[in-house]
Amino acid sequence: MTQTATATPAGNAPRYVRVLSIAGSDSGGGAGIQADLKTFAALGCYGMTAVTAITAQNTQGVRAIHGVPPEMLRAQIDAVVEDIGVDAVKIGMLHSPEIVAVVADAVRRHRLPHVVLDPVMVATSGDRLMADDTVGVLVRELFPLAEVITPNLDEAALLLGHAIDGPAALDAAARELLALGAPAVLLKGGHLAGDAVIDVLIETGGRLTRLEAPRIATRNGHGTGCTLSSAIAAYLALGLPLAQAVKEARAYILGAIAAGAEVRTGQGAGPLNHGYAPVAQRVQ
Repeated sequence: MTQTATATPAGNAPRYVRVLSIAGSDSGGGAGIQADLKTFAALGCYGMTAVTAITAQNTQGVRAIHGVPPEMLRAQIDAVVEDIGVDAVKIGMLHSPEIVAVVADAVRRHRLPHVVLDPVMVATSGDRLMADDTVGVLVRELFPLAEVITPNLDEAALLLGHAIDGPAALDAAARELLALGAPAVLLKGGHLAGDAVIDVLIETGGRLTRLEAPRIATRNGHGTGCTLSSAIAAYLALGLPLAQAVKEARAYILGAIAAGAEVRTGQGAGPLNHGYAPVAQRVQ
């Protein structure tokens, strides 16, 4: 019988808070599963991975993508869940309909908790990371299984079929995204011009929260979306309710951006400083 993610080790031994990243690999280390693992560790969680694709990329862009076979992805997820267990899941780059189907099946079979879905469609460099025929499958199969989805403006525009022109349009766009089937949406407005970064969280029932912070001047924004969704998953695994997990995750990522703002890594968009204020690994 398949062990579920809620299973615990034998006896009363303590265990780490466990977070699984199902995402692509970034060879440059700034985004994807590399950023996810750094974030989990910085927030005191035990990170695990199921790799969906291997990318050849750096701070300047994506050079190549090689998808992992669906059966190998399924084996990775099953191996982790059936032995170690999972307290929350971050889902990132899913490049094909077959890969989306494998992930959706695993979430259902294992009843994986606290699923944070970052619909990674476009890299910071502008490179497309998801085939067009995958988008509809993602919405149909995974949006209803997620606790929250975290699209940026480019991804939201692809999902909705229209651009989001400015801060005043964020609330309406968030409501449109919620109507696609996810229980909650965090629409990230960081790509809008202005001195402030505005995100909008909308939950089932229409409760809407606008989150605003001063923009930090930096060229190092690679992996911000991956990091934010991973931080939300970590805080959910640690027991915070969604709205508080989002607020804490935003505070963490703003600190990571500020701590790495002046650091030069590569010739393009560099990474954040994920380890600027690490906490001890938590046990339960």
